[in-house]
Amino acid sequence: MADHQRVHPVIHDPESSPPPKASAPLFPQEVSRSEKGDPESQTYPPIHRTIPYSYSKPPKRKCCKRCFCWTVFLIILQIILVAILAAIIYFAFKPKLPKYSVDSMRITQFNVGNDNSLSATFNVNITARNPNKKIGIYYEGGSHLSVFYNGNKLCEGSLPKFYQGHRNTTVMQVSLTGQTQDARGLIQSVQAQQQQTGKIPLNLRAKVPVRIKLGGLKLMKWKFLVKCKVNVDSLRQDNTISISDSSCKFRFRF
Repeated sequence: MADHQRVHPVIHDPESSPPPKASAPLFPQEVSRSEKGDPESQTYPPIHRTIPYSYSKPPKRKCCKRCFCWTVFLIILQIILVAILAAIIYFAFKPKLPKYSVDSMRITQFNVGNDNSLSATFNVNITARNPNKKIGIYYEGGSHLSVFYNGNKLCEGSLPKFYQGHRNTTVMQVSLTGQTQDARGLIQSVQAQQQQTGKIPLNLRAKVPVRIKLGGLKLMKWKFLVKCKVNVDSLRQDNTISISDSSCKFRFRF
């Protein structure tokens, strides 16, 4: 009788170490090891972090509009303040424009040299009137007065430096000298003008720096611009010239 195989039960020892757990494969089963390569020897590209750039925002239009509005407001405010100040000065001092006139003129030199150059010396009496009751005028140095005929300058000089008080009339004696090169055409024009009309038109132009005194306050320096048209009977040396008519225009600027 054949021996029957005996089945011996396996008795598990609780004190023995637990059986090892099955670890997951490094690669999927459907992917071979040669396709991925050896994970220990495989190299990967370095990872670069990109830092976002911060761009400055353009100025807002609201800021530009505010600046423009403030600028316009300040300009309007200055205009209003100047207008108020001018109104106060006008009603408090009642300013009036000064008046000027050319009273007499004498020629002490008016001759042509061998080189056809003209030498001229005029002595002119100018009257300045200040009609203001509360305003004085300081005539500063650096003034300039010129005499022209037909656009050609004949002579020039300067006004004296002085102070003209309230309601004052001052007569100034001014000496003007000059020399004109190649004056042949100029002399012929003067002679023809005298024969045709019996008078010779002259233009006097003056630039005078002044300071206005309002009561006890002395203002900034201004510049008086005076233009006078004078008609005389002749331009002859050593002769008192007769002035048939004259008119002066006055304006000022800062």
